[in-house]
Amino acid sequence: MNQVAFRPSACPACDAAPAAEALAGRAALPDAKILVSVPAVHCAGCISTIERDLAKMQGVNSARLNLTLKRLSVDAKAGVEARDVIARLDRLGFEAHELDAGTLSMTETEKQGRELLMMVGVSGFAMMNIMLLSVAVWAGADGATRDMFHLISGIIAVPTVAFAGRPFFRNAWKALRAGRMDMDGPISVAILLTLFISTYETLLSGEHAYFEAVVMLIFFLLVGRYLEFRARSVARSAAQELAALEVPRATRLAGGVETVVSVADLAVGDTVLVRPGGRVPVDGLITQGQSELDRALLTGETLPVFANEGTPVSAGEVNLTGPLQIRVTAAGKDSSLHRMADLVANAESAKMRYTTIAEKAAAAYAPTIPVLSLGAFFVWFWISGGDLRLSLNIAVAALIITCPCALGLAVPAVVTAASGKLFRKGLLIKDGTALERLAEVDTVVFDKTGTLTMGVPAPTNLDRHSRDDLSVALGLAQASSHPLALALVKALSVRDVTPAQISDLSEVPGYGVEGQWQGHSVRLGRADWVGAQEGAVTAAYLAIGPRTQSFTFADQLRPGAESVVRRLQAQGKALWLISGDVPAVVGDLAQRLGIEHWQASALPAEKAAKIAELQAEGRHVLMVGDGLNDTAALSTAHVSISPASALDAARATSDMVLLSNDLSPVADAVRLSGTAMKRIRENLWQSGIYNAIFVPIALFGFATPLWAAAIMSVSSISVTLNALRLK
Repeated sequence: MNQVAFRPSACPACDAAPAAEALAGRAALPDAKILVSVPAVHCAGCISTIERDLAKMQGVNSARLNLTLKRLSVDAKAGVEARDVIARLDRLGFEAHELDAGTLSMTETEKQGRELLMMVGVSGFAMMNIMLLSVAVWAGADGATRDMFHLISGIIAVPTVAFAGRPFFRNAWKALRAGRMDMDGPISVAILLTLFISTYETLLSGEHAYFEAVVMLIFFLLVGRYLEFRARSVARSAAQELAALEVPRATRLAGGVETVVSVADLAVGDTVLVRPGGRVPVDGLITQGQSELDRALLTGETLPVFANEGTPVSAGEVNLTGPLQIRVTAAGKDSSLHRMADLVANAESAKMRYTTIAEKAAAAYAPTIPVLSLGAFFVWFWISGGDLRLSLNIAVAALIITCPCALGLAVPAVVTAASGKLFRKGLLIKDGTALERLAEVDTVVFDKTGTLTMGVPAPTNLDRHSRDDLSVALGLAQASSHPLALALVKALSVRDVTPAQISDLSEVPGYGVEGQWQGHSVRLGRADWVGAQEGAVTAAYLAIGPRTQSFTFADQLRPGAESVVRRLQAQGKALWLISGDVPAVVGDLAQRLGIEHWQASALPAEKAAKIAELQAEGRHVLMVGDGLNDTAALSTAHVSISPASALDAARATSDMVLLSNDLSPVADAVRLSGTAMKRIRENLWQSGIYNAIFVPIALFGFATPLWAAAIMSVSSISVTLNALRLK
């Protein structure tokens, strides 16, 4: 169950500002930038509300909210801390938590995306203008007019090629220096040779120049390159996201004095103070205080656990109700949260680097292209008695026709069409190779809380209680931030229950809420505290004097959960349910949905280990999960999916993201992946047949570079149209 009171989250970095230095005292602090994640923002209204309110906050210079990344950056004066900003946001109704900017390194991803998009725009604009000039030449312009149009086309094409062709030239040069040939090698040679022969023809007043062909070639290839880049850039490293969740600062207690310090400065044996609502910054043992801990971050447990003196705690857990003093046993890189980040990083690096079918074919095909073209040049130079112009034209035509453009589009075209179809069904594909891997899946592993279920408790037996009992329960529950209390308040408010007037109301951290009502002592909380017999299901217990009763709760199934299980079983997939929750709850859900294989009380490393074990048996596993405790498993799996409600780190790890609450698109994606692979194979066959027919035509001198470019375009269009059949 996701905790209502406080849910840790993370999102990709939106700026490169370093975190504030370790704080020795408020008075000595310089102006600093506070970085806060606000996962609940969803519209421009949220931006306006937050930025306008923080602008009124004393000590805040400026606040900027990035809606896409859900990241708030606050420039603050000395004395303003992250917890002050978080408290302000909480009063506005926005859950928030601090992130450590120092762990989020700046990447070149956004810059590369802008450069590629700029190249697409420049090449597209140049292509349209050159095509207008070429139409005049094709319509019959001759002599000086034709030469002028060719010259203007060249003036446009040469700088366009120099600017927009850089990605192909760079990659080709790197491959050449490494002693290998990739797809960009033949593409670069075709671009440069076509540009050269066109310039040569223009300077000699030739009839044909092919500037429109070379710019068109660059434009379509850049479009495909940009789409591929966007798919890959979304999949950020989950290890980086997990590292950002580590609490950057902690309150150290020494001689009764509280000092805010960097977590990196803590040593084993130090004592730290964690206030209610705060995340535990270290691994350690509680030396003073009692409370309840939300461990969903690390273990997936649906309910908070009671903690008092002697209870071990881990970094990343959330203290819910009472202040705790903790003796440090591990901090920083030695903490459990950092070890989890390392686990994810290892899983990511160990994952096989899948390549698309087209890239595999191109790796074998690309080195033969320059050989064919060069061979055609020398053969025709000998046959023609030294006619350089004819030999170059035939060599360039052969190079363009054999250029693996259709081969390069074979996979992206299908992925784009499939992505569009699944997007309309509520599933976003982040990785272009995900469909290829999904088509191989024979085993599907589900997490429970937040995946098959909504992670939100709901009362199940309210009708069995009297109006007075419900009123007392509401009066007590309103004084607590416990998830079950919040769920009870929500359910009773819908029923128009009036809260009882309870005096001497107080919350006992880790136990519940108590007070006085009509001369009776009343309590709402743990079974042993109120004097009730604990049952086998999740419940909150109410005591009115000596009389006790229970309010039972159950997690709600996510829409489409039953359907997706049934449909995947119909497709012949083996299903597993692996959860960190207790066996009774996990087993009950598995039986309810008809899932034969299940495992309970699984820690993050155990989830990943189970998936690795299944894959060692030769299975291809699809993992569907939403929590931070699922990130290692998501990284280990053959392919992975997360709901949109998942933690940002889980979404960053996943190959696909569900955009709605409905799980049904998971079954659609598994089915569609097989169809997509069929279309990809058809496209590859089309590309092969195209080369078998038209390469000999070019080699025998029956195609000019212009016709070669046109034929190449037709091949690319046919591949695209076949991909669109998916829609």
